[in-house]
Amino acid sequence: MAILISANAGWDRQLWVDKIAELDPARDVIADDASPRLGEVRYALVWKAPQVLLGRLPKLDVIFNLGAGVDAILADTTIPPHIPIVRIVDDNLTHRMSEWIALQVLIHHRQTLVYQERQRAGIWEDQPGQPAAAHVTVGIMGLGELGRDAARVLAALGFRLVGWSRTRREVPGVTTFAGDSGLDAFLAETDILVCLLPLTPETTGILDRRLFSKLKRGGPLGGPFLVNAGRGLEQKEADILAALADGTLRGASLDVFEEEPLPASSPLWRHPRVIVTPHNAADSEPDSLTRYILAQIAAHEAGKPLQNVVDRKRGY
Repeated sequence: MAILISANAGWDRQLWVDKIAELDPARDVIADDASPRLGEVRYALVWKAPQVLLGRLPKLDVIFNLGAGVDAILADTTIPPHIPIVRIVDDNLTHRMSEWIALQVLIHHRQTLVYQERQRAGIWEDQPGQPAAAHVTVGIMGLGELGRDAARVLAALGFRLVGWSRTRREVPGVTTFAGDSGLDAFLAETDILVCLLPLTPETTGILDRRLFSKLKRGGPLGGPFLVNAGRGLEQKEADILAALADGTLRGASLDVFEEEPLPASSPLWRHPRVIVTPHNAADSEPDSLTRYILAQIAAHEAGKPLQNVVDRKRGY
C-alpha cells in the first residue's frame, strides 16, 4: 500500500518523499496527483489537495493534514465520511506559530512600524508613552494547542492575558471567557487581539467591523491591534481596512487571507500599518512532521487508535 503526497503549488513534495525514504525506506511513496497507481494509496499526506482527488482513492484508509487547518479537506464532499482525518499536533509546528505570534505582538507593543516610518524619513524621535508589557492585555481567540502555547510564551514576556473559546477552557495564567455570552467582555479587555480559531460556520467572518468596535478603547497603546494566523475566511478584509482608516484599529498583522495568494491588487500589501506574511507563520517542516506521521501509521497498523482525529461536525 502506498503513501500519497499531495500539496498545492507552494510546496516541494520531493522534500517529503526524501524524508520518508530516509526514515522508512520500505514505504512506497507517490508524489503525482495523476499517477496511474492512485488505486494503491492507503495513506494521503495533504495540504490543500485538489478537490475530488481524495474521493477517487478506493483504498484510502487515513488522511493526514500537513498543516493546522482542515477546512480544505472538509470542503471536499467526495471524501467518504468514515475516513479519519488526522491533525498535525507537533511541538515544532506549535513553537513556530508561537514565535510568529510573539513577534507580531512585540512589533505592535513596541511600536516598530512607527519607528520604521521615522527611520525611512531620517527622523530621530522617541515615541512617548511606551507601556510595559504588564500594562498591555493580549486577547487570544482560540485556546487549543496553538493558543495555549502562544499564551505560555506571551506570559513569559510579561503580558496580561485573556482568552476566549466556544466552550470553557482553563489555561494557567489566562483569564478565560467562553461562548457568545463571554465574547463582549473578552473583547473589552483586549489591546492586541490574536486569532487562532479553527474555521467553522460560526467563525467564518467573525473578524469584522462590529467585533473590532468592541475592543478596548483608551488602552495603553492608544488603540487596539489585530493579529490573525487563524484562517483567512474568518476575517473581512474590507472591514479591516475601514477600521484602520477610521482609527478603530491601529494596526494589523495578517498571515492568512480571504484569497490566497493575496492578490497583487490588494491594498493590504501597501498599507503602512499592516504586516503581511504569506501563510507561513507555522510552516510544516518535513523532518519533524514526517516522524509524527510515520509513528501514527505504525501505531495504526499495529491496531492502536489514531491520535488527534478531526471531529467533522465541529470542523477541527
